[in-house]
Amino acid sequence: MKAVKIISGLILIAAMAWLFVSHQQTIRAGVNERDSIAYWAAGNLLRSHQNPYSASAVLSLQRAHGYSLEKPLVLRTPPWSLWMVLFLGLLDPFWAWIAWVAILLASLLIAMRVTWRMYSSEERPSAAFLVTGYLFAPIPACLVAGQLGIALLLGVILFLALEDRRPFLAGMALLIPFAKPHLFSLWWFVLAVWIISHKKWRILSGFATAVSLAIMIALLLDPAIFAQYREMVRTAAIQYEFIPALSGVVRLIFFRRFFCVQFLPMAAAVGWSLHFYWRNRFTWNWRYHGPALLVISVLTAPYAWITDEAILLPAILQGVIWVYAAKDKLKLRSQLIIFVFASLNGLLLLLLRAKIPFATGIYFWSSLSWASWYWYAKSFQSLIAGSGIYAEDLATGFSRDRSNDREK
Repeated sequence: MKAVKIISGLILIAAMAWLFVSHQQTIRAGVNERDSIAYWAAGNLLRSHQNPYSASAVLSLQRAHGYSLEKPLVLRTPPWSLWMVLFLGLLDPFWAWIAWVAILLASLLIAMRVTWRMYSSEERPSAAFLVTGYLFAPIPACLVAGQLGIALLLGVILFLALEDRRPFLAGMALLIPFAKPHLFSLWWFVLAVWIISHKKWRILSGFATAVSLAIMIALLLDPAIFAQYREMVRTAAIQYEFIPALSGVVRLIFFRRFFCVQFLPMAAAVGWSLHFYWRNRFTWNWRYHGPALLVISVLTAPYAWITDEAILLPAILQGVIWVYAAKDKLKLRSQLIIFVFASLNGLLLLLLRAKIPFATGIYFWSSLSWASWYWYAKSFQSLIAGSGIYAEDLATGFSRDRSNDREK
């Protein structure tokens, strides 16, 4: 069995290498218009102590390497995220994209493996788990665009995995999702309440240490970085852009002139999150309750794209494990509902395959689909007793350690 896996892996690597070599020119031409070129430009400018948020400097740099659009792709994440893209400035755009995609793939593999170990007592992932994880529409969308979502996912997964045993490292891992704090609005709110009420100061100290180091790196390379970031946000005029998130579509249809409307769903969700935490405060566990916060945070985010929804992978896979454990008890109606969810994901994959731009807004309903799937799958917990996943683990959110089980 091990030999078969090794041979299969080698065949897959050889096939990918052949595709890469045979389509290298096409790939090189397309790289210049992927989001990764914004990360490369920011890293390149910061490395030479220039303003990474300057639209003119970014456009000049991108044009020199074949970028053809009128509007430059400027990095919009805050200064404490720049450490993530700094090394890309050492490469040209093509190899920067190769390196970035390699990081995203490695992050995905780690996230899948750790998620399975957190939520299942079985040694090997099921086929349903693997297929869902790798074909979850935001994952290929993120890989194709060269976006940041899968890297943010890794930070979330590391926090969930380390929070109970390595709190300082778990706090440091939160630096990664803090690159796009607006996607995790409910997460940060509940995290602050939880840290204070449970006196989790080691997590707070780990997070503060990581953020301080990240800011120090940015300031050492560009002392005016925060003033430049504020200027970029002001001149970018994001309030006049169409954001293809659920909140953006609602604003476009009913309240086009009022930018503040995009924040109303998030404000309402903060109230929900407080109620959710208070109701579960005595049994609160981030592995079990955290994914619910992610789902509602993304659903109500004022600024989000389908590539950002890669952070929902633990919630989606948690639901798959719940449903798969109850597979022998599924009624026809449940099977049809699961088929509908799978078809919606398939439709998104077809839209991606057709290369329909994210900015068209056609993907706006995806976050609603993921939220519906999560809460539907959650209803299967009562059917799981004796299915191979520990019922008490699902009730409290704690996943048993396999080594402890074997010792017992």
